[in-house]
Amino acid sequence: MTSQERQDDARGAAPGVAATPPPGHCFHCGEALPPGEPPRVVVDGARRDMCCAGCAAVAQTIVDAGLEDYYRLRTDLPARAEDRVPRLIEQASAYSRPALQQAYARDAGEHGREASLILEGVECAACAWLIERTLARAPGVLEAGVNFSSHRARVRFDTRTTDLGAVIEAVGRIGYRAQPYDPSRREAALATEGRTRLRRLGVAGLFGMQIMMVSVALYAGDWWGMEPAFETLFRWLGLALVLPVVGYAAWPFFAAAARGVAHRAPGMDLPVSLGIALAFLASVHATVTGAGHVYYDSVAMFTFFLLLARYLEFLARRRAQERCEALVSPAPELARRLDADGEAVLVPVAELAPGERVRVLPGESIPADGTVAAGLGSVDESLLSGEARPVPRRVGDAVLGGSVNGASPLEVVVERVGADMVVSRVLALVERAAGARPRIARLADRVAAAFVVAVVLAAAAVAAAWWHADPSGWLAPTVAVLVVTCPCALSLATPTALTTAAGTLTAAGLVPARGLALEALARVDHVVFDKTGTLTTGHYRLLDQEVLHAAPGVPDGAVADRLLRTAVALERHSEHPVAQALVDAVNGPVPTAAEVSVTPGRGISATVNGMRWWLGEPRWACEAAAGRDG
Repeated sequence: MTSQERQDDARGAAPGVAATPPPGHCFHCGEALPPGEPPRVVVDGARRDMCCAGCAAVAQTIVDAGLEDYYRLRTDLPARAEDRVPRLIEQASAYSRPALQQAYARDAGEHGREASLILEGVECAACAWLIERTLARAPGVLEAGVNFSSHRARVRFDTRTTDLGAVIEAVGRIGYRAQPYDPSRREAALATEGRTRLRRLGVAGLFGMQIMMVSVALYAGDWWGMEPAFETLFRWLGLALVLPVVGYAAWPFFAAAARGVAHRAPGMDLPVSLGIALAFLASVHATVTGAGHVYYDSVAMFTFFLLLARYLEFLARRRAQERCEALVSPAPELARRLDADGEAVLVPVAELAPGERVRVLPGESIPADGTVAAGLGSVDESLLSGEARPVPRRVGDAVLGGSVNGASPLEVVVERVGADMVVSRVLALVERAAGARPRIARLADRVAAAFVVAVVLAAAAVAAAWWHADPSGWLAPTVAVLVVTCPCALSLATPTALTTAAGTLTAAGLVPARGLALEALARVDHVVFDKTGTLTTGHYRLLDQEVLHAAPGVPDGAVADRLLRTAVALERHSEHPVAQALVDAVNGPVPTAAEVSVTPGRGISATVNGMRWWLGEPRWACEAAAGRDG
């Protein structure tokens, strides 16, 4: 049973129902309880069992903050907090430095600063609720908001009372990791663009609804009759209501059309602008003269639906960019730099220089490209190589920034930092792919440009023909040609489809290095993989056991179960992926291991039930058991 399957079994809840672990499992994270007396925390008036001191500390923090509703709202279970909380709090203290405050928190009024945070460990909406409430109640925090879909938090705080490090520490104390994201880059621009688009869409929708009510009255008057004074009143009222729509909401269409004409490159905004302008001006003329029909409702609704389509396209593009950033930004913000005395000091990764030594603990990302100077372990390089199996690394081996250290601490001599790192070159590929325009996109632009000219000429021809046949009826057919033939699908659907496809691939761990790759995929009928690791998930699972020797009369099954539980007692103290597979394979009580000793790269030994056991490389285990422990 995998870790995910075990947690699913522990939840025992349908979607939308609070996840409550069954007896014998940690009330906070759902992991099976270890042997012995577990730590307990009073939650909702009942004493709840916890699997470790970390989960107990997190649960106690939640209770002390008055946020016990989290346990009733959650629909998923968080990761185990055994050693995460102390490490997260230690890392948070580094962000109290003035230089990092200046880099990651922008001014927000007198004595105020605002920071954007990336959150890790958020599994369900209740997690986002808990983080938001915790931040809102933290001393000095003026405002806090958490977006569950993007796993981002925006916090505004008073620098006289708190700082960025304290804000991040507050998140770490409840078992989640937060790290700052520089809002001066793309996110700030996207946030501003999103607010502007949503504001224009709201204006068009709000005034459009009011205009529709006025138009219904005019339609009813055309059918059943209406006093001229009331008809005049409703027409002028419609004109007053449509002015914000034409002057503000539809302004981007007119501005883009003017730029296209000025550069002799007309786009889809030209027929849109002409249609809106003609309908509006003709309606104004009918309002002033009192003759003819008004089309204020058509102007408002056409503007609203076009803005809605563009806002949906913007959201798809933004989600795709967030997925790309999440994938290609694996390098940590902080590193444990070793000073002359060998002491580890947390510093920003940007301050590292070639030749310096850093210490990387198990489970942490390597901050820069370099060479292993001390230690023996395994490194997960699947982000860069596609190979899910951890790669062994010993002294003298090269390691890549962004890869994850697995089994034991490593000391690394930094060789390449910043733009020279391999992961930075991957980011450059992603940026190049995002900026490149595939042939289909360029074709759509060329076709749309020619199509716009054809649409304008066709509309002019229709207007001329109707003017010659019936001067009073030329407006409606002309506007209909401009609106119905608007090449929105060509100019919006193509880039939206490409952006969404790239974002979906990136979320699956596939980085398109060129825009042409997306077009080529449509014609692919065979796929050849150069290594089997790209087809696996990177998570091991125990399939079978074989007992090589057992005492006479003892069933192999009983021996296998005893040996497996003994192995799990040892492997619970290891970070190796195979160790996790063994732990996941056992349910129920496991004996306690004492005097645990880990030999990096070789194996682990411990005393279980009064006997010494060795687990690891066969040769090493045999030599150690024979009294020649290497």
